[in-house]
Amino acid sequence: MSLKANWSYPTAIRFGAGRIAELPDACRAAGIERPLLVTDRGLAGLPITQNALNLLAEAGLGRALFAEVDPNPNEKNLEAGVAAFRAGGHDGVVAFGGGSGLDLGKLVAFMAGQRRPVWDFEDVGDWWTRADAAAIAPIVAVPTTAGTGSEVGRAGVLTNSATHVKKIIFHPKLMPAVVICDPALTVGMPTVITVGTGMDAFAHCLEAYCSPFYHPMSQGIALEGMRLVNENLRRVVAAPDDLAARGHMMSAAAMGAVAFQKGLGAVHALSHPVGALYNTHHGMTNAVVIPPVLRFNRAAVAERLSRAADYLGVKGGFEGFFDHILRLRADLGVPDKLSALGVGRDRIGQMAAMAIEDPSAGGNPVALTLEAATRLFEESI
Repeated sequence: MSLKANWSYPTAIRFGAGRIAELPDACRAAGIERPLLVTDRGLAGLPITQNALNLLAEAGLGRALFAEVDPNPNEKNLEAGVAAFRAGGHDGVVAFGGGSGLDLGKLVAFMAGQRRPVWDFEDVGDWWTRADAAAIAPIVAVPTTAGTGSEVGRAGVLTNSATHVKKIIFHPKLMPAVVICDPALTVGMPTVITVGTGMDAFAHCLEAYCSPFYHPMSQGIALEGMRLVNENLRRVVAAPDDLAARGHMMSAAAMGAVAFQKGLGAVHALSHPVGALYNTHHGMTNAVVIPPVLRFNRAAVAERLSRAADYLGVKGGFEGFFDHILRLRADLGVPDKLSALGVGRDRIGQMAAMAIEDPSAGGNPVALTLEAATRLFEESI
């Protein structure tokens, strides 16, 4: 094991119910006077979004909205967002929403001043150094779900509309300058989104915890993140207005994204092609494929997950942990198979080929070969 690594936890987070009221101050702290609020179509007309726009307008920061964002954003959404940013003379972005709104908002701020195509900045080697760092606009991030943790991340996921491959675009300055984590914003989420995003947070923590790379800080954060989801996701589904439980879930989401600096694995490597080709919800897709991936990884993670089981108060070591995941999914209404999400068997070969090329595959504790990915898709579908 190499003890050489790069670690970074610099995000400034304003956490607590009602702190959305600080949005204008957060913008000014980030040096933003003419923000463009970027969110997805579903959120655009909802009261929480209109309230955020009202807060900005009343503070003299304008009222500008871009919401042409698909559930799995692509370069066409990005081009439209950059055009809106430039046309409006904006100097920063408020990335508002779940993973799609947060990622696309961050990428609009990133690309607004660049002259190269976005694919030149994929998370490969030192490609990020190709960017003009001085031209990246500041970002304030406001998550409205408790799942992706993109609000604390230095990357954005973008689907290539021609190839249907999800690419990770990375730059250190994609890290938002200020984050507002207000659990009250998540109260109105539909149950299926609460479950899907919550299981996404759990998958991030689980895969980071199981990743073989050396990062003890992320290891501890991932373990506590799993505990928070385990103890609070059922609570928020049963009582959507439980702000304490919502707050714990929002913490777990940010913790998952911080933890996966350590690495992700086959759950995400399988989920990304499915989302790109079938437009499924990312977190729900993760939730469906967790059990077969755990079985696949068992020899490498059994001892580690036995320790996690003890921490979560689950008896029975690895088997107890595995059975607990099955019960959690059943309690939350997570489908047992991807076929319930509309995924067919006709594209298994294509998805398996995409999975082994996905950047997440390299963090799996057992090598994800084409044969293994094919078998995992067959089991999952």
